[in-house]
Amino acid sequence: MVVDTSALVAIMTNEPARQWLTDQLSQASERFISAPTAVELGIVLEARRTSSTGIAHRLLRDARITIRPFDSALTERALEAWRRFGKGRHRAALNLGDCFTYALADATGLPILCTGDDFRHTDLHVLAP
Repeated sequence: MVVDTSALVAIMTNEPARQWLTDQLSQASERFISAPTAVELGIVLEARRTSSTGIAHRLLRDARITIRPFDSALTERALEAWRRFGKGRHRAALNLGDCFTYALADATGLPILCTGDDFRHTDLHVLAP
């Protein structure tokens, strides 16, 4: 699976879907996050002051989520995601961070673990509570 920031923030902030998301993570044989999404996760967690410095890295390590590099091919996929599903262009209203997650899921063919409805309005498989 490809893990979106929304899923990990929901886990870290004890949102109602926390247990379901944790179960999905533990059942997955593969867990990936794009490098820019990992940066976004760190920024979001530290900005919310829900955690100390480095918590995002520890969360990714403990959940055995592999950070995937973001190369030129993924860059093109992310741009295409914005063209097709970007905010102000489509009902999915993907933002910048969403486009990074979309690109990796599109490239790997893996489902996206997330919260919210944005990815449900794209052409990818989504795991959401």
